[in-house]
Amino acid sequence: MNTEHDTSTRTEHDSMGELQVPSWALWGAQTQRAVENFPISGLRVPRAFIRALGLIKGAAAKVNEALGELDAERSAAIQSAARRVAEGEYDEHFPIDIFQTGSGTSSNMNANEVIAHIATRESDVEVHPNDHVNMGQSSNDVIPTAIQVSACLVADEELLPAMKHLRGVLDRRAAELDTVVKTGRTHLMDAMPVTFGQELEAWSAQVDSGMKRIKSALKRVRALPQGGTAVGTGINAHPEFGSLVARSLRESTGFRFRSSSNYFEGISSQDAAVELSGQLKTYACSLMKIANDLRLMNSGPLAGIGDIELPALQPGSSIMPGKVNPVIPEATCMVCAHVIGNDAAITVGGQAGNFQLNVMLPMVAFNLLQSLQILASTSRVLADSAIAGFTVRTDRVNQALDRNPILVTALNPVIGYELGAATAKQAYKEGRPILEVALETTDLDEDRLKELLDPLELTRGGIKS
Repeated sequence: MNTEHDTSTRTEHDSMGELQVPSWALWGAQTQRAVENFPISGLRVPRAFIRALGLIKGAAAKVNEALGELDAERSAAIQSAARRVAEGEYDEHFPIDIFQTGSGTSSNMNANEVIAHIATRESDVEVHPNDHVNMGQSSNDVIPTAIQVSACLVADEELLPAMKHLRGVLDRRAAELDTVVKTGRTHLMDAMPVTFGQELEAWSAQVDSGMKRIKSALKRVRALPQGGTAVGTGINAHPEFGSLVARSLRESTGFRFRSSSNYFEGISSQDAAVELSGQLKTYACSLMKIANDLRLMNSGPLAGIGDIELPALQPGSSIMPGKVNPVIPEATCMVCAHVIGNDAAITVGGQAGNFQLNVMLPMVAFNLLQSLQILASTSRVLADSAIAGFTVRTDRVNQALDRNPILVTALNPVIGYELGAATAKQAYKEGRPILEVALETTDLDEDRLKELLDPLELTRGGIKS
């Protein structure tokens, strides 16, 4: 719908009076008031959140009909309109800034008004946004429920599959590089050797642990406060409403939603969202570690470490011809920093549960969903555009490995720490391979030294003497 030059309006009203709404808009007076009251950021409610609102409103209508609270014709009209909202057909009619009333009442009424408008237009009955679409509900339980439903769905459909994909790419590359030995590094200094396979297996384990943490947090997020209405008591809702809505959402999404055992907790706090965000922050730390390792291993290629060469994706400088930068790991690090910032805001939002209601819900929703989505995207990009295609600079790796005096550590049980230290210092000072120096400083023959200093064997714990 092209509404750019359509300036005509219609008159709508709510409990505060009349006001003008764009003639093309499907929203009503309360949405329009929010549009005018909150010209703050231009950031709108995320698609995933609108989807959740549609799913909740459709489930509520279905349940209210089953409980004898809503007639079949209105129920069918609401369910049809809500389904189309959930599917994204009317996203342009959700114009409210994310920085709005802390309960998200404006966004709840936005959904109620749009669904009521569509349902009325496409049926033979008048559908009221409050009396029918919002029946048995309050913004105070709808918005927390929408946060949890949307977060669960984005995690399940986007983030966890992306993490699984990243783990799979890491495992494949680890198997390919299982016997390729490199100099290990601690404190950014040369250390005992490891294989590239071992390094990538460690990254894979980090991703796998992140998946387990997130799945654990989602168990709490699945407990929905829908049914608590205004303050948690369930006023104006049928006693079975909340549990039946959770069942309906479980059936429509395939996700194991359940009704919260304490509606007061779900409405007054955002502890489940804070926990999930904390696990996203942990995964962001893991990703940033992996991305920075890739940057350092790729550094140079002449004056840096230069262990690997990442795929060349774009020119790296507007003034230095031929320069190629590690753009994917850099982008990943920025995403991770943003997620960590989102978590800080969500943490502040989580403590804003004043008495019976949290009053930073829209911000929590926006930041949590953004973190889920950008972590999902960057996990796939890092896997496919950096990890899958990097090559090992074997000559460079072997040269550094052959000259690594720290290999003398393997001789400690045979020659002792002090002689080992002296041998390493001499090798450093003279820039000679450790084996060559050890032939002079110890009474071990060359065959025995080669056996004890075999880099691949050292990655397996070394020769047990």
